[in-house]
Amino acid sequence: MTFPNHARPGPPPGQIMPRPGGPAAGGTGEDTGHPAVDAVLRSLANAARLAPAEQIAEYEAAHQVLQETLASIDR
Repeated sequence: MTFPNHARPGPPPGQIMPRPGGPAAGGTGEDTGHPAVDAVLRSLANAARLAPAEQIAEYEAAHQVLQETLASIDR
């Protein structure tokens, strides 16, 4: 049984959690060491400032880049 006010895991909507190595973890928070991933993270931070309808294209593009990046990793 779930309750209407039951808290969901994760940050509240619209709140960005610090990533590992970021300022909250004592790192610079400037990059992950992978240029494509860094670009996606910057685009997501910028998308948060857009109107909700405009965010969809940014999130879809970020998802595509991350999928391609993961697929290109040698195993």
